[in-house]
Amino acid sequence: MNDSKDISVVIPLWNEEESLRPLLEWIQRVMDENKFKYEVIFVNDGSTDSSWQVIEKLHEEYPETVHGICFRRNYGKSPALYCGFEAAQGNVVITMDADLQDSPDEIPELYRMIVEDGYDLVSGYKQNRKQGDPLSKTIPTKLFNATARRVSGIKNLHDFNCGLKAYRLEVVKNIEVYGEMHRYIPYLAKNAGFSKIGEKPVHHQARQFGKSKFMGWNRFVNGYLDLISLWFIDSFGLKPMHIFGFIGTLMFMVGFLAVIAVGGRKLWCLSAGIPCPLVTDMPYFYIALTMMILGTQLFVAGFLGELVSRNSQERNKYHIRTKC
Repeated sequence: MNDSKDISVVIPLWNEEESLRPLLEWIQRVMDENKFKYEVIFVNDGSTDSSWQVIEKLHEEYPETVHGICFRRNYGKSPALYCGFEAAQGNVVITMDADLQDSPDEIPELYRMIVEDGYDLVSGYKQNRKQGDPLSKTIPTKLFNATARRVSGIKNLHDFNCGLKAYRLEVVKNIEVYGEMHRYIPYLAKNAGFSKIGEKPVHHQARQFGKSKFMGWNRFVNGYLDLISLWFIDSFGLKPMHIFGFIGTLMFMVGFLAVIAVGGRKLWCLSAGIPCPLVTDMPYFYIALTMMILGTQLFVAGFLGELVSRNSQERNKYHIRTKC
């Protein structure tokens, strides 16, 4: 670890050409006022505008503090954060969005909470969101955060999806952010053993350029799917046989006992001389047989899950066009 820098600011972005220079100037002012040693890492997530040209120009002007990573195509916010975390060297890592809605003035207090108060992670809480936000954004956000608090067990966080967060460097080097798991970084950190997670109310700026890229009910649906995936992986990812094997065994045993009951009834009728329909004419026979087949398949799935153990060497391999 390079301890020469106090702070690394990681900024994922997609088509934010107009806001990059104002954002950097704002960050520089805050850092200089507080005499921080810092670096700013812009991660260009396949922008189709001139965002990368702006980043290259800023790097030429400030080669010691401004760095950039450029993806060949758009992968998403989580891959951008993953690569930014890999490159970060500061003792405290700050993440923020590039649209000027996150205020760099919050950085000193976030840094203090990590260094002095001993938090592993501090998440921003945007309390002053504009009343004009559409219901397609506010309602899913409230439901999402309520569910995330309950599932993750992190009761003190009100805004899991806030892009403005601070981390101890050790945290970002020990969590794996992939897919769209950026919403659940506090949950990932908790699962990795970093339990001191705090929250700080932060100011929410009005967007100055362009429009939001993250609105609509698809955020709500995708958020819940990701949360279910993370809960399942956390609970059973390293022991898939515990869930698949248990359910498979239970279904097989229910089906097996049902077959015995159907067969036993047939034998009893034959021994007593009572007319009895063919076993294959009974719907219960086919239900029992289906249960046994499904149970066997689930049991085999558990074995295969144990072999795969959810490890994929290609999961966090992204095509980077260039760096600066």
